[in-house]
Amino acid sequence: MQFMASLAINYQHILTASQRIKGHALVTPLLESPLLNQQLGGRVLFKAESLQHTGSFKFRGAFNKLSKLADANQLTGVVAYSSGNHAQGVAAAAAYFGVPATIIMPSDAPKIKIENTKALGAKVVLYQRHKEDRDAIGQQLSQAHNLTLIPPFNDTDIIAGQGTTGLEIAYQLEALNLIPDQAIGPIGGGGLMSGSAIALRHHFSDISLWGAEPQGYDDAARSIIAGTIIGNDHSPASICDAIVTRKVGALTFPILHKYLAGAKTVNDQHVLAAMATCMQQLKLVVEPGGCVGLAAILNHSLAVADKTTVVILSGGNVDPAMLDLALAL
Repeated sequence: MQFMASLAINYQHILTASQRIKGHALVTPLLESPLLNQQLGGRVLFKAESLQHTGSFKFRGAFNKLSKLADANQLTGVVAYSSGNHAQGVAAAAAYFGVPATIIMPSDAPKIKIENTKALGAKVVLYQRHKEDRDAIGQQLSQAHNLTLIPPFNDTDIIAGQGTTGLEIAYQLEALNLIPDQAIGPIGGGGLMSGSAIALRHHFSDISLWGAEPQGYDDAARSIIAGTIIGNDHSPASICDAIVTRKVGALTFPILHKYLAGAKTVNDQHVLAAMATCMQQLKLVVEPGGCVGLAAILNHSLAVADKTTVVILSGGNVDPAMLDLALAL
């Protein structure tokens, strides 16, 4: 069945977002390893969003959203739900604008993400990921305390903010006189790849775009094939906490369906190998959910030989024990 819907944002929204976050979000580098290129037989460039403020791309969307609310004099306080990266992005943006933030986080989120969110000044409310409804908790807190709910991905300003990642990649590639053959990045709710896809396709009309997901959470891959949103029926264990959403967003999916060729699926062992490669070859600490795109290359589900490929490394908030596990392989 062909999925038909108007798109939530366009390229102009991303340009506007880039002006809002300019001077606040970092322009993260586009890195590569000659040794890794030699091993893979192609040129692979990595967008290091693990070096972004709060350790992930999520700061971009959060700052764009809160900045727009502040400009409209509608920013008094915020509430958000997140396993950690959106939490930290919203907490940091709220601190900048001087408004209180309450963040609903799963009790099994990595300790480093919970502690960092608290350190940024936010109030953290823990919930049971598999027993409680974070959306309902968020709505309740929003109404009870007059807080604006900041969704993690299903919001036009969030998508546009995340899309500045793809916009920066395009500018950086053009500065290098490079035309990419393909790009791949993580999909949880779809904000990063939907926004980035619009920006990248605007600059490179022939680029092939892919998502990557952990095993058991391949809803985007199945949804793109089916042409309609299909959720995950169960919640298996995964080390990729940042992208284990039940399904992609109603706003992000039409964009993913239009622009992406599909999505690759990786298991935990592939992800651990990708984390180790990031540390050893790029000298970057990347969290499990942040390096699923590289994992798809290492497990040979995305061919890169004789091609120029961009991989988005979306975050670096990983507990030391998980990093030790990856490096012990």
